[in-house]
Amino acid sequence: MTYGWAILIIAIVLVALFSLNLFNPYTFAPKATAGNCKILRPNGPSSNIFVSEVGLCNNEIPQYVASFNGTSYINLGSGSTLTSITTNMTITMWIKLSSSTISTKNILSSAGINCNGDYQITLNTPSAIVFGKCGVGDAYVGQSAIGTWYFIVGGYNDIVVYQYVDSSYGAFNYPSNTFDGAGPWYLGNGPQSSNIIGQITNVQLYNTSLSQPEITALYHEGIGGAPVDIQNLVGWWPLDGNSNDYSGNGNNGVPTNVVYTSNWENGYTTP
Repeated sequence: MTYGWAILIIAIVLVALFSLNLFNPYTFAPKATAGNCKILRPNGPSSNIFVSEVGLCNNEIPQYVASFNGTSYINLGSGSTLTSITTNMTITMWIKLSSSTISTKNILSSAGINCNGDYQITLNTPSAIVFGKCGVGDAYVGQSAIGTWYFIVGGYNDIVVYQYVDSSYGAFNYPSNTFDGAGPWYLGNGPQSSNIIGQITNVQLYNTSLSQPEITALYHEGIGGAPVDIQNLVGWWPLDGNSNDYSGNGNNGVPTNVVYTSNWENGYTTP
């Protein structure tokens, strides 16, 4: 009986340690701190000559990620490099949603309050992450969206909207070839009722349509991947402990009710 109690206590301890994520190898992996890698633009924001990466750009996993609780959002602003995007664009991010009861929740939006043909990445149901133009249509790639980290991409190339979830691809033809990117841009949908519940990290915004090989390369870099096209990078928000923009364009975000958490590794596997 003594051995039985000892085994039971050991089992309880092991379960407790497992629930704390201590057996996840990413718990012990090297962790990148905020701003460990950034883009240097010696000629100022929006310049694309003599641009370079500086710091430790070795694709380490983040030390923190941003957690959204349904009332959280990050105002990315209305900087000139953001509002100039009306045609070609690509936005990428890693996201893990934690609510299984949501129906339509916006992950990202521009001009987020008015729905005037703005960019939106939306969780339309618990099984589809969507990128599209508000009120027009969407490019779907169905996935089990709850409790797992996914690499998601939304983009526009003058003719079609394209989307990736991990390495899956979807496209939708649009009747109009422009978006309203006037801003402000929001992560978490801004101060309205469709805010997500979950975690987001490593948000990258480009003023060009990334090619399929570029998107695939960024996916295989993993959750801590550095930008693949620094010339056309408009904003880079790693969300690794703050909402600052490390693209060199100065589009620092302003968070509301956002918590940066270090216990995020559950649901993540290396691509």
